[in-house]
Amino acid sequence: METRVNQIELNGLTFQYRESGEPSAPPLVALHALGTSAETWDQVAAVLGEKYRVLAIDQRGHGGSARTSTYTFELMSDDLLHFANAMNLERFTLIGHSMGGTVSYLFAETYPSRIERLIVEDTPPPVPDKMFEVPSKPSDPLPFDWRVVPSILRQLNEPNPEWWERLSDIIMPTLIIGGGSSHIPQNKLQEVSELIPNCELVTIEDAGHFVHDANLPAFLAAVKSFLNS
Repeated sequence: METRVNQIELNGLTFQYRESGEPSAPPLVALHALGTSAETWDQVAAVLGEKYRVLAIDQRGHGGSARTSTYTFELMSDDLLHFANAMNLERFTLIGHSMGGTVSYLFAETYPSRIERLIVEDTPPPVPDKMFEVPSKPSDPLPFDWRVVPSILRQLNEPNPEWWERLSDIIMPTLIIGGGSSHIPQNKLQEVSELIPNCELVTIEDAGHFVHDANLPAFLAAVKSFLNS
């Protein structure tokens, strides 16, 4: 299936996104992890694009999108709102991995009427249980803006407690996919699934944090079963 790469201006910033599937199909928006790009969704989009219009965005500071002076989960959630409005997506399915998963929780809490179904891959909203050291910038050139790292780690170390308190506002059907043996505490995924009213947790054992890379067939099986239910 052909992937179309496009650019769009949102709120004065240029964003790049990848599109698969028929433009008239129901929309599904995908958000990638820290330090990666929309390309990480290509294999997922190739399959889901048979039924959906899959739109994978390079979030700010990543891929072909703008490098900005500030990076926060809230700004990334605002970017998604601007994108959805610019693309005339009244309601859409949202899928987010890691950093993109936290953005997805935040967006779904803030704009629940816009989300048809929510899928989050191997992340809870940030929990201040272990402090992340901000690593020093690598000397090699990076495919993303290094400044994203200290900004996002700061929010992981001092998260807004409202992100957990508002999980009950996520009223749409929700699927959380855990990777089993991951650096993400899987018991936190269980807690999230109990706080979201209509939520199912599927664990794909031994997949680790990048579930859709490590075990694409199991990941797709869980997603398809959820989307068809």
